Amino acid sequence: MNDGTLDFTANEMPFSDEELTELALAAAPITTLADDAVPWGGGENRPPSLLPSWYMPSPSYRVRGHWTRAIVITLIVGFLVIDAFGLCITSGFLSFA
Repeated sequence: MNDGTLDFTANEMPFSDEELTELALAAAPITTLADDAVPWGGGENRPPSLLPSWYMPSPSYRVRGHWTRAIVITLIVGFLVIDAFGLCITSGFLSFA
């Protein structure tokens, strides 16, 4: 490997699909876990989740000012009012649906 690129093409792969399949089928399955096993990406200060953090990290956000929340709430209420009166604004112009 060189700079994160592979040095061989698909025709020069070190293993064929058949060899990889044979190796996978010959491997012994893991049926039990050790008593002291810990999950990947888990920690004592992380809340429990169904997916590990390396697979799908929890979303991060910044707390924004109150004006952002007011704008979002105003837009949502505006669209609900337009919908409640049976109007349509899909094309950008307010019209009867």
